[in-house]
Amino acid sequence: MNNSINSAADAATFSSTTPKIFGIPILLFAVIALVMVTAMYTGTLPTGMIGALLVMMVLGELLGFLGDRLPIIKSYLGGGAILSIFGAAALVYAGALPQGIIDNVTSFMKGGGFLNFYIAALITGSILGMDSKILVKVGTRFALPLLAAVAFACLFAVIVGWIMGFSPQDAVVVITLPIMGGGMGAGAVPMSQIYEQLLGQPASYYISILVPALALGNVFAIIIAGLLNGLSNRIPSLSGNGQMMPGVEIDEKSTPVDISKLGIGLVLALTFFTAGQILGSVIPLHPYALMIVLVAVVKIANLMPEFANDAASHWFKFVAKNWTFALLFGIGIAYTDLGQVIDAISITYVMIVFAVVAGAAFGAGLLGKLVGFYPVESAITAGLCMANMGGTGDVAVLSAAKRMQLMPFAQISSRLGGALILLISSLVVPLLFA
Repeated sequence: MNNSINSAADAATFSSTTPKIFGIPILLFAVIALVMVTAMYTGTLPTGMIGALLVMMVLGELLGFLGDRLPIIKSYLGGGAILSIFGAAALVYAGALPQGIIDNVTSFMKGGGFLNFYIAALITGSILGMDSKILVKVGTRFALPLLAAVAFACLFAVIVGWIMGFSPQDAVVVITLPIMGGGMGAGAVPMSQIYEQLLGQPASYYISILVPALALGNVFAIIIAGLLNGLSNRIPSLSGNGQMMPGVEIDEKSTPVDISKLGIGLVLALTFFTAGQILGSVIPLHPYALMIVLVAVVKIANLMPEFANDAASHWFKFVAKNWTFALLFGIGIAYTDLGQVIDAISITYVMIVFAVVAGAAFGAGLLGKLVGFYPVESAITAGLCMANMGGTGDVAVLSAAKRMQLMPFAQISSRLGGALILLISSLVVPLLFA
């Protein structure tokens, strides 16, 4: 009896300490990968959703696992998110994947609607899952620093671009807006589709330009965060040492995912996405932007029952937890041309990206001071957390700034700021390229 108990305890200990990929022990994950690879190269991998999703999840999680552990990539370049994208693009570029696999994943991402499926969950769940007080009270207070971050990022980018002979329109549309857009899933990916609709080039063309801007922007955001921490030590009056302003605290509720609510959250996400499509047929804005406005109005007006808000939030958490690396791998296959990415990198490009991030921090700090925030904390949350790679970038930036307690404010910036950029893109791009 005791031996059985001890054996069970030993097994549990082994299970908890064994390295895992996607929550699966490495040996079992290797068996899964072997089955997939065998099917890939013998031409027996199922087509459609089954084959595409298996390849995307297995290879995406593997690259994500590696990216989150490689020192420089983990600390400065966005970790697993960026490696999932570029790793997939590199496999295509090197001819390492069979053409049938590439075609199937591309079809699933585009024609199969997996990208829209993910974005619907992201937008609906992230907004409905927020406390309405954050949206109304703190969100409105954050509006000026967020808008100032965008305005100064654009201004700095245009000035540097003009000095170096770069088109002002391209400096804003191709570099500034995607950097300020809240990462890949909520920013660059839907933005590339907006650009495709408004400007005519395929989404893959824009993704190839937007992705390196996000990666470089993430690097500079982390570096500037560390510099701001040093500045706060030299000039204490500029900082609240991790407090945004006197007497203001935000507690985000964190609840475990409820399986019984996942189906409800799925239906809500699909419904709001469809409603955005309906509005898009009569209003000259991109359906993503209209969907964001619709969800925000429903949340602020308290039109959705609380159980439905929770369901949407739980579905979003499920999708983000299980399919983010898969989606990013699919983006690398279907939307990222590594040759175009390599061609896009130049000294001018790097300088403009730095100007964007520096401008965002400056504008957010300046206007944050006017609304009662400490300048350093405002620059970090409303500025740098707008210019990083979303959730993973928030962690990296706040770690570099030694202000992890600001995560709720960073999330406001990533969520509301990313939605704001999609709205701005829908309105501004047609004017700049009219």
